[in-house]
Amino acid sequence: MRKTKVRNRILLMTLLGAAFLTACAAGGAEDGVEASGSGEAAAEDVSTADPVSCAVDFDHALDDYVPKKDHYDFYFTYKTVHPWWDAVALGMEEAQRQFLEKGVTITYEYMAPNGASAEDQIQRLQKVRGRDFDVIGVDVADEDIISPILDEMVDAGYKVMTFSSSDAREGCKRIAYVGNTHNYQDGADLTEALCSKLGYKGKVAILVGSVGAPCHEDRARGAEDTIAKYPDMEIVAKEYDMDSVDLAYDLTLQILQETPDLDGIICCNMSNPVGAARAITEVGSDAVIVGMDHDQEALHYLKDGVIYCLGVQDCYSIGYDTIRIAVKIADGNLPGELFEEKTDEITTVIYQEDAAFMLQLLYGDD
Repeated sequence: MRKTKVRNRILLMTLLGAAFLTACAAGGAEDGVEASGSGEAAAEDVSTADPVSCAVDFDHALDDYVPKKDHYDFYFTYKTVHPWWDAVALGMEEAQRQFLEKGVTITYEYMAPNGASAEDQIQRLQKVRGRDFDVIGVDVADEDIISPILDEMVDAGYKVMTFSSSDAREGCKRIAYVGNTHNYQDGADLTEALCSKLGYKGKVAILVGSVGAPCHEDRARGAEDTIAKYPDMEIVAKEYDMDSVDLAYDLTLQILQETPDLDGIICCNMSNPVGAARAITEVGSDAVIVGMDHDQEALHYLKDGVIYCLGVQDCYSIGYDTIRIAVKIADGNLPGELFEEKTDEITTVIYQEDAAFMLQLLYGDD
């Protein structure tokens, strides 16, 4: 049986029931990033028929590849227990179900700590050694620390892939990656939206997330490089909240105390927009928040105008494609005709007018 820390069955039913709404192609995106076409800073050169309804694609079907076995056992470890990875798990479950319909049983462990930790991830990978998993998948907690461990495992004969939003560092021997390949661009796009909203002048803070996590660090770099283009924009604080809503809240209060005239906050993960919005609301600040992903509370803050825009990643497709490609890796295939070394999933920037639709789509929440 697959082991999971947290599972959201209500969300699963809502997602699958909404599949007919989102059976659409994700065309027209640049580097995997889409803009909703609305909001003050929607990218002028991105054009899709309805990118918001395509932000999460539930319309997946297995290709005609014939697996070599009738049973596979995988091990997946990710940064921290959090609803973001629950959404990835839903896509995994759908792929698992479709393989079962073809007579192929997929079992897997899906494990993470309660707090992001590269040391914890090393311990989990060490415990996996000697166990007979067909493929080991890793959402990298810290690319500098974890990448050498993955190299050692590949050299020892383990079939290792990476998935989710954090790949290993360039040159790592991992076989393939499924997930977000454009985190830097996500950070740049959200920051450009913020700069436009502020008229390209003001004081801003960055809440990064976990130290060393490639996705968080890359988004922060994209934010910093974008701010650097505008002489009247200033970064007054950069803090790591370690994927904790509570810590993001505390850090935002601290930043506001030190800079009461703060104009904006750039949030680089799914937790910190919530923490920042709680603090902004409590203090009564007018600081503009931009951030990542589909947290239900964050979507309500978006709907209420507390958050200006969110970059929603297609977690469901990440999970589905991870299982689909893991089967091919288990059979000894390498990147090439059957799958790419990096399977890219989209991010869609959504605005206040998109929030109600997204809440209904993902949570059945009016």
